[in-house]
Parts: sequence; C-alpha cells; structure tokens
Amino acid sequence: MSVVTAVRARASAVPAWAWLTGIVVVSIVVRIALAHRMVAPWIMSDELIYSELAKSLAATGHFSLRGVPSNGYGFVYPAVIAPAWRLFTAMPTVYTAAKVINSVVMSLTAVPAYFLARRVLRPALALAAAALSVAIPSMLFTGMLMTENVFYPLFVVVALALVMTLERPTPLRQILLLALCGLAYVTRAQAVALVPAVAIAPIVLGIVERRGVRGVLRPFATLYGIFAGGVVLVLLDTIARGRSIYSLLGAYRAATTSSYTASGILRYLLYHVAELDLAVGVIPFAALLALWLAPRSPAPAVRAFTVASLAIVPWLVLEVAAFASEQSGRIEERNMFYVTPLALIALLGLAENGAITRNRRPLVVAAAIAGVLPVFIPLARFVGPSATSDTFALLPWWWVQDQGIHFDTLRWVVLLVALAGGAIFLFLPRRLALVLPALVGAYFVATSFVVENGRHGIHHATLNSIFAGIDVRPDWIDHAVGSNAKVDYLWSGNNNLVYTVWENEFFNRSFDLVYNLGSSGSDVLPEIPVARRGNDVVADGRVVHATYVLADGTTELRGKVIAQDKRPGVRLYRIDGPLVLLTHVTGLYANDTWSGPTRNVSYQRLDCTGGKLAVSLSTDANLYTSDQTVTAYVNGKRAGEAKIPPDAPSTNLTVPLHPSPGTHTCLVRFETGPLLNPVHVHPKTSTDNRLLGAHFLSFTYTP
Repeated sequence: MSVVTAVRARASAVPAWAWLTGIVVVSIVVRIALAHRMVAPWIMSDELIYSELAKSLAATGHFSLRGVPSNGYGFVYPAVIAPAWRLFTAMPTVYTAAKVINSVVMSLTAVPAYFLARRVLRPALALAAAALSVAIPSMLFTGMLMTENVFYPLFVVVALALVMTLERPTPLRQILLLALCGLAYVTRAQAVALVPAVAIAPIVLGIVERRGVRGVLRPFATLYGIFAGGVVLVLLDTIARGRSIYSLLGAYRAATTSSYTASGILRYLLYHVAELDLAVGVIPFAALLALWLAPRSPAPAVRAFTVASLAIVPWLVLEVAAFASEQSGRIEERNMFYVTPLALIALLGLAENGAITRNRRPLVVAAAIAGVLPVFIPLARFVGPSATSDTFALLPWWWVQDQGIHFDTLRWVVLLVALAGGAIFLFLPRRLALVLPALVGAYFVATSFVVENGRHGIHHATLNSIFAGIDVRPDWIDHAVGSNAKVDYLWSGNNNLVYTVWENEFFNRSFDLVYNLGSSGSDVLPEIPVARRGNDVVADGRVVHATYVLADGTTELRGKVIAQDKRPGVRLYRIDGPLVLLTHVTGLYANDTWSGPTRNVSYQRLDCTGGKLAVSLSTDANLYTSDQTVTAYVNGKRAGEAKIPPDAPSTNLTVPLHPSPGTHTCLVRFETGPLLNPVHVHPKTSTDNRLLGAHFLSFTYTP
C-alpha cells in the first residue's frame, strides 16, 4: 500500500462530523487571533450602534440608543453579543468577548455549508466546501461588531432550507423555510431580497423540469398560502398603525427616498456582478454560471441546488446594486459575499461525477463571461478608502497600484488575470479538478492577508480609528469616575473630533448623553442640540445642568478638570451644576479646525487671572510644502510664534496670558501665514474651495 493510499484510508476512517468539528474549531481559533488585532471599532457609526443596542439590552432588557428607544435596527445580532455586556464590566474585556462570540458564530457557517454541499457532493468534497466557506476574506468581519457575523451563517441556512424544500416540498419544510426568512429579515432588513427569491424558485424549478404551472403550484400551496396571508397581515397591521409600508425597512427606510433610475441600477448591477466574480476568485463564479446554463441535471438534488442558487443570487445582487446606485455610490461587496458558498459548491461539483454537465458549450460560455467581467470595474473610481470596509476584493489591486501601475494599465492587468482564471477553469484536465478549489483557497488566503495587514487594510484602519479618538487607556473615563457614573459629552460639532465622541462612548459605560453645540451630521445617533446664550449652555431655552461632562479641545467649561486625554484635547470636568462656557473661539470654519477665510483667529477666556495658553497646531502636507507660521498677540503685543512643518502631526505654541485692563478676560489673537485654496493647489483632485490657514486642534489653558 502506498503512502498516499494509507493516508487516504486513515482520513476516510475519521467520521465526517469529526472533520467538520475540526474545521469549525480551527476557524474559531484563527478568527479570534485575527480579531485580537482589531484594537477598536472603526466602521462608524455602525459598530457603535450595535454595541449600544447590545449594552442597552443587557442592562435594561430593551433596545435603546443613548436612552432613546430604537426598533429600527435588526435585533438578532445585538441579542447575540449582549451576553458580553452582561458578563463583564470593563469595556476592553467586553469588546474582546464580543469578538470571540463573533468568531464562534461566523465560523459555524461551516456547518450549514457542509449540509448544503452534501445535497450534491460526497462527504470529502462537502467538507472542502465547508472549509472554503470559512476561509473567505469576509470572515475578517469577526473582528468588527457588525451584523455580517450572524447573517452569513443564517443566509446559508436559508439557502439549505430552500434546497431541501425544492427537493421535497412538505408543509413542514415550507413553514420552516418561511420562518427562517423571517429570522433573516429581523437580523438584517436586506433579507427582504429572499422574499422574491423564495417565491420564484418553485416556478423556476417547474420550468427546468418542464412541468405546467398547476403542477408547480400544487406542491407549494402551503408556502404560497402562508406567504400571501403573511404579506396581507403585515400590510394591514402597518396601515392600521398609521405607518408607511416603508417603515418595514427599519433604519434602511432612507433608501426609499431616492430617485432610482433604470440606467443607474443597470450600471451598478454590472459593477457588482463583475466585483462578485473577482471576489470569489473567478473560477467558482464560472462554475456557478455553468451550472445555471445547464440546469437540467438528471439528479433531482442538483436541479434543486441549481434553481435555489439561480433564484437567490440575482435577487440579492440586484437589491445591493440598486441600493448602491443612489445611497452609497460604492461597490458593496460586504452586502453580497454571503452567496460565496453557492459558487464554491458549484466549483466542487466539477470534481463530482455528473454534478455539472460535461457539455463543453456551457463551460466555454461561463469561462468567457467570468474572464471578461472584471474589466468593467472602473478601478480609479472604486479603489479608495471606502473599499477598506466595503470591497475587500479591490484591496489587493490597490496594493498593486501602489507599486506604480496606473489605474488605466491596472484594468488590463485585472482582465488578464481573470482571463487566466477562466482558461484554467476551462482547460484544466478533469482528473486535476481538485486543483481548482486549492487555487481558490490560496487566493482567499492571499487576499485575506492583504485585506488584514496591507497598507490600506483593516488593521491600519482600526489603529487610525483609536488614534483619532483616544490616546490613553480606552476606559479612562470609567477609571476616573466609575462605570456607574453619568458622564455627558459637550461636543463642539467639529467633524474632525467626532471620533472622540464615538470611541469614548464605546469604551466607557459611564458615557451618557451627547450635547451638540454645532450642526454636524456626522453623528447619526440621538443627540441633544444645545446653543450658547451668553456663556451658558442652553437646551430648549433652559440652562443645562450636569455632574460630569466631557468636552473636546475647542471648548472649556467652568468646573474642575479631573482627567484628560491630552493629544485629542478631551477633558473630563466635575461640574455639579450648570454648564458655563469659559472660552470663545472665532476665525475657524464651522465644525472644523481649519482657520479661515481670514488670517485671524481669536481666543477669549473668562475668569482669567493670567497663566498660559498652549495651542496644538498642524497643517496639511498635501496643501503646504513649507512651514506655516502662526503668530500670537496678547493685548496688542506680540507674544509668541510657531513654525509648523507640513509633515508634523502637531506643533505646540505656548502663549503667556494677561487679562485685559480692568477685566478678568484674557484675549489672544492669532495671525496665520498666507491662506491657500485646495482647488487652486490640486485642481484635478480637490473640491474644497475654502481659503485655509492652519489647523487649531486644541486650546489648553493653565492658570
């Protein structure tokens, strides 16, 4: 007996359930290790929303955001991770526990993927499908608090239920299928695309099997009856409550307010189909197309799988493309990667005798389509920062572009690589068919490495996120006042400082309300708008009172500073009374730290008996090529000067303070160097037409 034969015999002796358990366990371990490299939430404000919902459920049994009841978001995922908030107090520990839950739940996708593959494949190949399903780059979402972690395994369960129902449409299976669709919907409203998919699948099966309409509908009477009755009941209940039918979309209702066009949807549909082709590795996409082009397999299970995938994939991709055409303007791979196991199973069917037709024509057409599609992705348009969170398959090509290949040339490189994949799919001898899934697995691993650790990858994104919000221990506020205290945030509305709100809110249980002095739209969570009346902070005409208050670097309050995060300039005050502003800064653009449109910035402070003012300054290396000069004047006299290198993170300017004669008010005027217009400096890439001087990041007063 040869070594290979012996190894194969020993592997065959191990039961499939043991292999499947091993796949899940290995996936969990790998995902926990990679999730540990996510040091902070960074897909904002989505991750913050789901963490706040989980925290609220664990503490009160209800879903709320900053104390405001919320039913607009899917509740399944927050409920799944809520035990982390229930079991642990320190938020860094809670964050770690939530990512462990993610790793377990998303790795369990291997189980329904195996049983789905087992409908058409022998056990060994079904195990390969399960392993590949948890090797895809999108499994990196286990490091993020996103609904993808629950929706992926649930989506595969729905696909399995649909295949089983098409195989043998018993009333129980039809009821279970609809129940699973409902569960998917309350997990993620995007699952509404499953409704037309499930409704049309039996009809498509009837067409494939050449049965009449009556022969199709009779076995699925339970499904259509419950489906029709459920739709009617839901619509009547919604109307009776005086709500719009669009309210059924929850937080995604905003998607219904745009004016969609057929041309826009079709254009984005092409982009999304082409990107999905690239995301799954071209070869599985070609296999799935070949399956669709030859649906009349002699095996009933293969026909059911073919019809199910043909019903699910187009509806889901069409929904995502329509949404992206008006809502995001991006390719939303993270909203459609769920269909990957279907393509992987189709690929492994090539190695299963009779699972895919041996007719060359469908294979040739499928290989040609899969090979050509990626050339239609306008890389220069979609390869950018948004791809880091939404379009993982484009990140390796961003890395290639960084090596000096222009996007115009890169497009043809992508085409050549895709055509090579199509050629391998078409011409590889059938006896070497198992090389194909091995190549796809290698592609997933390589892509995952770039997505996780590349220059534009998610590890750097999470580091940038925490750096933008916190520069001390993440739970520094809880450490200072205790997790049971109530700490409000008086936010200036400065968009550049919004991460100081989000990251501190996430990592500190004591974080409570947000008072917004500006008019920023960056923070989508509930806020309390406040205004300045003299030096008082008022909401609805009444002075705001608080015990503890956070304030960013552009705002100072009357009270005792008990802790601070110096680099972003966030201070924690003990107030125990009304909110009184001690400072007033003019000369900065609203909700920004840039000075302009004049060269003058003024800083005024009440209750000032002298001392010093430290100002943190910076510029922009994309705008300034030489040092920018900022000069300070106190009571009309020159009091200091700083030269800001364009590539320095920040430069400090310290100014001695003296109250104006006969007052307790200190006034400092800053004069910047020449103002520059980004549009004039970069006419091809910039749309910012403001005159900009310098970033005034924070003001720190020392008595």
